[in-house]
Amino acid sequence: MAKNTSLYFRIVEGKNLPAKDVSGTSDPYCIVKVDNEVVARTATVWKNLNPFWGEEFTLHLPMGFHTLSFYVMDEDTIGHDDIIGKLSLSKEAIASQCKGLDSWLNLRRVDPDEEVQGEIHLELELHRDPLRTTLRCHVIEARDLAPRDISGASDPFARLLFNNHSAETSIIKRTRFPRWGEVLEMELEPGEVTEEASLTLEVWDWDMVGKNDFLGKVQIPLACLCKTPILQGWFRLMPIGTTEEDAGGKLGALRLKVRLVEERILPSAYYQPLTDLLVESVISPVEVDDVSPLTLLEEVTTAESRQDVAMTLVKIYLGQGLVVPFLDYLNTREVNHTSDPNTLFRSNSLASKAMEQFMKAVGMLYLHDVLKPIINRIFEEKKYVELDPCKIELNRTRRISFKGVVSESEVRESSVELLQQYLTSIVDSIVGSLAQCPPVMRIAFKQLHRRVEEQFPEPENEDVKYLAISGFFFLRFFAPAILTPKLFHLRDHHADTQTCRTLLLLAKAVQSVGNLGLQLGHGKEQWMAPLYPVILRSVATVKDFLDKLIDIDHDNVSESVQRAVFLPSVTLKEGFLHKHKADSLQLLTRFTFKKRYFWLSSESLSYAKTPDWQVRSSIPMQRVCAVERVDETAFQMQHVMQVVTQDSDGHMQTMYLQCKNVNELNQWLSAIRKVSIDNTAMLSSFHPGAYRSSRWTCCQHSDRTAQGCSRTHSAVTLGDWSDPLDPDVETQAIYKQLLQGRDKLRWGHWQEVVSRLLAIVQDLEQAHLMFQRRETEEAANHILSP
Repeated sequence: MAKNTSLYFRIVEGKNLPAKDVSGTSDPYCIVKVDNEVVARTATVWKNLNPFWGEEFTLHLPMGFHTLSFYVMDEDTIGHDDIIGKLSLSKEAIASQCKGLDSWLNLRRVDPDEEVQGEIHLELELHRDPLRTTLRCHVIEARDLAPRDISGASDPFARLLFNNHSAETSIIKRTRFPRWGEVLEMELEPGEVTEEASLTLEVWDWDMVGKNDFLGKVQIPLACLCKTPILQGWFRLMPIGTTEEDAGGKLGALRLKVRLVEERILPSAYYQPLTDLLVESVISPVEVDDVSPLTLLEEVTTAESRQDVAMTLVKIYLGQGLVVPFLDYLNTREVNHTSDPNTLFRSNSLASKAMEQFMKAVGMLYLHDVLKPIINRIFEEKKYVELDPCKIELNRTRRISFKGVVSESEVRESSVELLQQYLTSIVDSIVGSLAQCPPVMRIAFKQLHRRVEEQFPEPENEDVKYLAISGFFFLRFFAPAILTPKLFHLRDHHADTQTCRTLLLLAKAVQSVGNLGLQLGHGKEQWMAPLYPVILRSVATVKDFLDKLIDIDHDNVSESVQRAVFLPSVTLKEGFLHKHKADSLQLLTRFTFKKRYFWLSSESLSYAKTPDWQVRSSIPMQRVCAVERVDETAFQMQHVMQVVTQDSDGHMQTMYLQCKNVNELNQWLSAIRKVSIDNTAMLSSFHPGAYRSSRWTCCQHSDRTAQGCSRTHSAVTLGDWSDPLDPDVETQAIYKQLLQGRDKLRWGHWQEVVSRLLAIVQDLEQAHLMFQRRETEEAANHILSP
């Protein structure tokens, strides 16, 4: 039985941050670490002591984790960025909040003795004879130690402490992955060996000048050695432990939303009855007013969890090739239960949420193709735009005119002209994207159009069938992406205040286009009137586009197209990276990295000199064995990753790629891992350094073919729209929702329908208990065995 750990966190905002710049302000951003590995970085909010980020992340961690840490930093153009403060949450603290954490937390000062990381490999033995008792500690190796020197490495040694006894290993220079292989011995007095006593092993970074730096410690109760003759394994290094307060809010506070989901995933056969029941709901639908498992699921779903449930169901039905019947079932119920066409899909029902999540799952690449060029143009031009007379700032108009300060009417006239150009480009790009729109999305909209037309056939409701589609297509898909491009991965950073205002005005205009101009003139924002002509001219074009959008033959679209979130021919990620291939023993420098354009599909990782270059080199994805970060010390460069592959002769090849920032690094790592996650030859360990000068820079091992000194993280991925389908994980999530709402189902009025569903939930609950008992027994037997 597999374990699945997912961590959801949203960095909402900060407040009352201290000023770090001479201007009396700061340029804050957040770095997120899971067990001291950087997994995310927010955008910088310039000159702001109360920043708003609003950035969400999902991390899948099959191996679990210990600590989630948030560092608030002040970005500096020159020199190193300043640390404002941090806060750390243990896995236990997050797990104790069953509904998740959502609160303001004060930042704490960063204590170097708390910034420890890594593990140490030990073998301990308590040897007793009539004359003496000897404690032997075989200090084998350590990995992933914290860097304490300017070089990005450390000079570690280990010190064993017990009562008044101490012993030390030798110092290993310039490494975070030392291999000692030394035995430390202590002769103990009879009275010292008690079960209450404990021994401590500390790891330190040796410094020639000044005091040594603490790297972590392990404490082992002597009772463990009294029960077990030999204790061996990897031990996590722990901090010294301080009682420092959170600075009383002097460093400001951070508002976070954090939720941990840990699941045991059963073998597929156990989920089949629930999957069959869900499939039955859409291939043999009941009457509109009858109850089904899907309607029961909506009954027990809270408003807060409905979006997650909707995405889970979309993935399940995508995996079954039944996403169109699923959406049609929900939409038919929604339409038939709506008497006023003006309220159609206005609630946050399961049908509305499912359509939203469906568009994200199958349409994100399409959205990028349509919007990215115009969004990039708006960001690059950085034009001042404002229509609201109450918000026009004439001091910003120097960017418009070199003739001095211009009048309010001139600012407005210039703004109208720019917004009309931008809006026209957006609408033209959308209505010209028919061939790019995923067929499965077009089929879903065709079904929706038919259901609305059947329910509202009256001539006065002629526009309702268009509004139903455009409400999702424009209002819930394109408009939010225009408003916040960063959250849809259209840009790496949030827009500045000026660009943000431009995007807001355009999002409002696109919403009006999606509403077919029916609400124009009825709101309070009459200053938007100069854009009405463009909006009204777009209505006929949009209707024509929607007619063509749903003009698709359902029967000619294969099930595989309906099943796939992405197809082999689709580019999942692309962009410029700097590449180096480790194919020789020469000295490696940063100048050996060549700029190349990369394309990632589910079949291969390809690259060429430019995007237009005809000749491409390609790596089949099935040959990937590891995708990992590279230590900064390897090339004296940041944000480097490695892709380890196995050629047809069984030889390992490594390609190093440098990304422009940590977010791009994590996105590429995650994307390649998702595509190669089912490869059979994945490595369990890797070298985070590079092989040069006849040794590995990480562990100093001279054998180039030596086993890696650090464990791989190849199953750790960022969750997003490109997640591969995993039916067992998704069905487990639905089971948990039903389990939590079981009491509500029992007291409902649907006993003849609910009995089958409750029986399945009970069977799954019993299966979980059985596997849990088996795991407990196996763990106990493992401890007892020599």
